[in-house]
Amino acid sequence: MKAEERWQARFRAPRATLPVWAVRAPSRSVYRSNASGAWEVYAWDRAGGSTRQVTSRPKGTSHGALDPTGQWIWWFDDTDGDEWGRWMRQPFYGGPDEPIDLDPGFPCGLGLSATGEAVVGMARPGRGFTIHLVRPGEPARTIYEHAEAASVSAVSLDGSLIAISHSEHGDARHPALRVLRRHGQVVGDLYDGPGKAVSGLRFAPLSGDRRLLTLHERRGRREPLVWDPETGDQREIWLRDPGEITADWYGDGRSLLVVRGHRGRTHLSRYDLPGGGFFPIETQHGVIDAAAPRPDGSVEYAWSSGAHPPLIRSTNGHMVMSHGGPTSPPSVPVEDVDVEGPGGRIHALVSRPERGSGPFPTVFLLHGGPTSQDDDSFVPQVAAWVDLGFAVVRVNYRGSTGYGSNWRNALSGDVGHIELADVTAVRDTLVDRGVCDPDRLVLSGASWGGYLTLLGLGTQPKMWAAGIATVPIADHSAAYAEEAEALRSYHRALLGGSPEEQPERYAGSSPITYVDQVEAPLLILAGENDPRCPIGQIEAYVARLAGRGHEHEVYRYDAGHGSLVVSERIAQMSAQLDFARRHVKTDV
Repeated sequence: MKAEERWQARFRAPRATLPVWAVRAPSRSVYRSNASGAWEVYAWDRAGGSTRQVTSRPKGTSHGALDPTGQWIWWFDDTDGDEWGRWMRQPFYGGPDEPIDLDPGFPCGLGLSATGEAVVGMARPGRGFTIHLVRPGEPARTIYEHAEAASVSAVSLDGSLIAISHSEHGDARHPALRVLRRHGQVVGDLYDGPGKAVSGLRFAPLSGDRRLLTLHERRGRREPLVWDPETGDQREIWLRDPGEITADWYGDGRSLLVVRGHRGRTHLSRYDLPGGGFFPIETQHGVIDAAAPRPDGSVEYAWSSGAHPPLIRSTNGHMVMSHGGPTSPPSVPVEDVDVEGPGGRIHALVSRPERGSGPFPTVFLLHGGPTSQDDDSFVPQVAAWVDLGFAVVRVNYRGSTGYGSNWRNALSGDVGHIELADVTAVRDTLVDRGVCDPDRLVLSGASWGGYLTLLGLGTQPKMWAAGIATVPIADHSAAYAEEAEALRSYHRALLGGSPEEQPERYAGSSPITYVDQVEAPLLILAGENDPRCPIGQIEAYVARLAGRGHEHEVYRYDAGHGSLVVSERIAQMSAQLDFARRHVKTDV
């Protein structure tokens, strides 16, 4: 198979998310898959063995859920990927879609109970954030509203308790948790103070059980906590091993599935609540994107590694499901690199071509978020660059998740420049080690990574041979004026206020401030309907490039913050590889 056929085959190979089943009908599951050529919602009747496609939309569908009884599949109906729309529901075995009677908006969480009630979070410009109780046959009722960011975290199985994440204290980066009754009465609040987030995961999967599984940061990392909001009782689940932790309930409510992420890999264990013991669960070396316990006590999980394509497996030892079709070609294993940086030790991941010993042309592929991380999972984009003869370097810069609260919280004040300082430290080390050719370096990334790409090209113009920025922020102030409400809350938390309150910070961290210093050729990819990194502020940046005659290209596509359509993803990857070939000499 030729290199181009190989990398395209990885994008085309059918993939699926971990099936999520109904608590009271565990043979009924929903998942999302790209088998149709776009990511859509599917229903799977495990007992009968039948599978059907629930949604079929030109731009794909990004949200799907199943109610605890297994009767209704919920999905979000937006317009061409703009994330603005309303929830719909459809019977599990098919039938007409029913729109939920709420004004359109941006989705902010969904909670479904076994009683047929739903709790829906929405955000709308000028109206802030609202949480609505939706009952069959009744008008929706607003049970919470606030100008600061809020979303639905969880709903108890019987629908009597509703957990919401909120930032009434003004810091959307570190939310608090509140539990309400159906009519909005406050049952309990959980807030650990400035700089310490509290997140709701899931109520115990038993009727009448008030216990809420949450995450706290009291010891400098995410750890599980079982909280009874009525009595105030709290039980912290402490694990000796390093890394950040999340968890889920086993069906009997007596055990927790503990998921620990450390240095870009995932480890599972079962925690026995009555006895307090941890029991490791053996899985393959790599990354588990999602995991959940089945009623029989087994655990199903979605797994991959940098070298091996995704699979959905069970601890029973069998494959859970397959969509058929051609399998994805494998890629190269990931190497770990640790570098001492200006803010502490930086963990980076390196993927090298199989041929040659370096120095290689290299793409620094920066992740989005910024509260996200790169890991040892299978990424078709990384494999495509390796097939072209590039080494790929991914840096978990300050602000990334997975390395504790202090590392994530270090991103404040001099935003953008902090991350790039870490990228520079890794770049210098890998050049010294002979991995990267300093004259053939490409800076690239999407979303926050696209923002860092533009900022890096303007503030480090001699360092990069070319830049590729996908759906970037080019101007924080201009983006703030157009972006979705949740992103505005995040912007205020990250930069210490609005553009009017912090004009110097917004300007100092904006790529457009440094656009006249850009020297490298630049490719920008932008979504026409992007509510996160609006295209208007990108157009203003491009106009500045054009005004000075700088070499640049723009690839516009008819979707939002990324595309759910396989052919479009291939077209975007092809545009990036072609651009790199024309501006950076390769060895293949």
